[in-house]
Amino acid sequence: MEAFTAGTLAGAGSFHCERCGYAIALHERDEMPSCPRCNCESFARSSMFAVEETDSWGTQEVERPEWLGTARDSLVTRGDYLAFDDGERVRIVPLQEGWTRLGRSLAAHVRFDDPTVSRRHALIHREGPAIRVMDDRSLNGVWVNGERVDWCELQDDDELTLGRFRLYLVRIGRSARVGATAA
Repeated sequence: MEAFTAGTLAGAGSFHCERCGYAIALHERDEMPSCPRCNCESFARSSMFAVEETDSWGTQEVERPEWLGTARDSLVTRGDYLAFDDGERVRIVPLQEGWTRLGRSLAAHVRFDDPTVSRRHALIHREGPAIRVMDDRSLNGVWVNGERVDWCELQDDDELTLGRFRLYLVRIGRSARVGATAA
């Protein structure tokens, strides 16, 4: 992740302290301050919609939603799926070979009608056992397991954050790791 130190011109956006997680928002010509909470001078770019919980030591705790186990158990057909709660219900979307578009656009395969998601937010590419996610020039970024990525190879149970939505990759009938033999 790109880190910034005090005195550098960071540009507009949201940042968080790498030591304690304190979040700040800056305008275009603001200089990076020291952290008001711990006085650290090292910040990393973050999203104002990605919510991370930290324990007293400052490490990130990833809490899986209760519905994820039930969603996984309900799947009986082999394949790769995206599971997420859209605010009204849990949705499970099968991933096909090739490209899957995620975003707010009417042309998206997986559509989110929410301003925290860009029209063209992310692309998922599935080819054989490999699944990759790529940021499609989104405003708030694509986050995999709490880390902002431009592109990333995905594994079973990885958490993707797009705007305010948390999506989970669910692989049924395949090993959780790419390259392993199918179950």
